[in-house]
Amino acid sequence: MRRAAFAIAAGAMAVSLAACGSAAESGDKKSDSGDSAAKGDNIKVGLLLPENQTARYEKLDKPLIEKKVKELTNNKGEVVYANAKQDASLQNQQVDTMITNKVDVLIVDAVDSKAIAGSVKKAKDAGIPVVAYDRLAEGPIDAYTSFDNVTVGKTQGEALLQALGGKAKSGQIVMMNGSSTDPNAAMFKEGAHSVLDGKVKIGREYDTKEWKPENANANMEGAISALGKDKIVGVYSANDGMAGGIITALKAAGLKNIPVTGQDAELAGVQRIVTGEQYMSVYKPYPQEADVAAEMAVALAQGKSLDSIAKDKVDSPTDKGIPSVIVPVVSLTKDNINDTVIKDGIYTVQEICTDKYKAACDAIGLK
Repeated sequence: MRRAAFAIAAGAMAVSLAACGSAAESGDKKSDSGDSAAKGDNIKVGLLLPENQTARYEKLDKPLIEKKVKELTNNKGEVVYANAKQDASLQNQQVDTMITNKVDVLIVDAVDSKAIAGSVKKAKDAGIPVVAYDRLAEGPIDAYTSFDNVTVGKTQGEALLQALGGKAKSGQIVMMNGSSTDPNAAMFKEGAHSVLDGKVKIGREYDTKEWKPENANANMEGAISALGKDKIVGVYSANDGMAGGIITALKAAGLKNIPVTGQDAELAGVQRIVTGEQYMSVYKPYPQEADVAAEMAVALAQGKSLDSIAKDKVDSPTDKGIPSVIVPVVSLTKDNINDTVIKDGIYTVQEICTDKYKAACDAIGLK
């Protein structure tokens, strides 16, 4: 298990040398967004995030990117923000608005990686470079930063096998994947299957519409009904929000001690890990990802090269050789909460260990 200290200490150099397991490296690609005159610090950065169901976007990504843009522009740069609330059509309209408002660069975390392609082209045609953030959007994007998403799935699968131990062959697991419109979900699934296939029996598998916890809850209820509650030994959940819905369904069926995976290290997910209701989450160092996105955006807006920032290349279904930075991830369990989300300032012990969770925190030495 990798520790946060290792992942963070690796720094920009290690990040830039990391290679995404599912992204094909390609030849050199020069950004073609530098047609306009180079700009100074008075730039306008458009930030489009995909939804507000997952806590990370409003709590972490948005303020972290805003802070870094300010740092890089002597407090002169402006971030114009919009959230698509899981609506791909709305996000396309938001791109149009950003173009009308003449932003200098766009950072886009796409609701639907295919549906955004036309809007990315519109932005490019308007002379606005585009950074794909967290999800590899289609269309002529200029740069990309995310985590190694296949490794995320592998990390989840390995943790589930570890939790199951000798029970791995004694029953069936349920796989609760993310939304089929999210390219990351396919990579998480690929990584998880590469670890789980042949080692456990997958009784039911779902692609969960819009990543919504309530949809995961309904799917889990269906799986329990179809398989029988005494046959389920574990659940692969692609993120923490869905894990919450899954655990609610398990509790309603009277099922206990069923290991459930997660991702994003949401506060509620970390608290469930403290109590043992959820086995693990994948902690992704959002400050590192957000900083890279801001660095890319400011450089592109100012007409500068990305060579010192992005040393890797990835291919999307529509474009080749996209400058990229892939950030490593960490398996978070009750054993390394101090070394991950607390050490990196994501949460304080007080935020995690409220009165409801104090006894459980004390039991694992989280004080």
